[in-house]
Amino acid sequence: MAKTEPFDKNYRRYDRWFEKNEALYESEIAAVKELLSGQGYGIEIGVGTGRFAKPLGIRVGVEPSIRMGQIARSRGIDVVGGVAEALPFGDCSFDFALMVTTVCFVDDADRAFREVHRVLKPDGCFLNGLIDAESSLGRLYAQKRALNPFYAQATFYSVRNMFSKLEKAGFGDFTCRQTVFRPLQDMNKIQIAKTGYGEGSFVVIRALKQTNGTIRTRHKF
Repeated sequence: MAKTEPFDKNYRRYDRWFEKNEALYESEIAAVKELLSGQGYGIEIGVGTGRFAKPLGIRVGVEPSIRMGQIARSRGIDVVGGVAEALPFGDCSFDFALMVTTVCFVDDADRAFREVHRVLKPDGCFLNGLIDAESSLGRLYAQKRALNPFYAQATFYSVRNMFSKLEKAGFGDFTCRQTVFRPLQDMNKIQIAKTGYGEGSFVVIRALKQTNGTIRTRHKF
């Protein structure tokens, strides 16, 4: 069952967070852009209020929260109601798919990743942006999640967890960008993304859909 209640109740608070934390938000967008350039027709899964889809030029989104989806539609996103574990699209529909801090809220990450694999075209790419559970910010969120309406029911994953789950779902050729190298209170300007992971709290993993005969490469930073 999708964890939509806190988002339906606090959708305005969620959307204002990006304005209050502009430097962090813009740093995350910049990191995604580095791996997204020229990918074609895509979808954001867990589009929320459209805060990432809009600046990244993504026209289609899936979102289970009615309130969040309404705001995304007002920003020009074609929002379809649904969940990551049962995407309402046919096989091989998209060139790329994006999730940003979405995987921690899905009920079944393995099933969600299999669905992403299904809706991607051959050699399509999946970009998964997450707060690394092993980072300073990831540990802080985990410690204080009982005080946060959004993260109270979240499951935090490390980048290494994601590699394993993505490979299990049929993805390979991983490329990473990381950013957010300072505590939130010290984030006063956009930070330049670095390759790899292990330093930044926010990591974007770009993974390619593997098909029969494709040679799998674990890391390609």
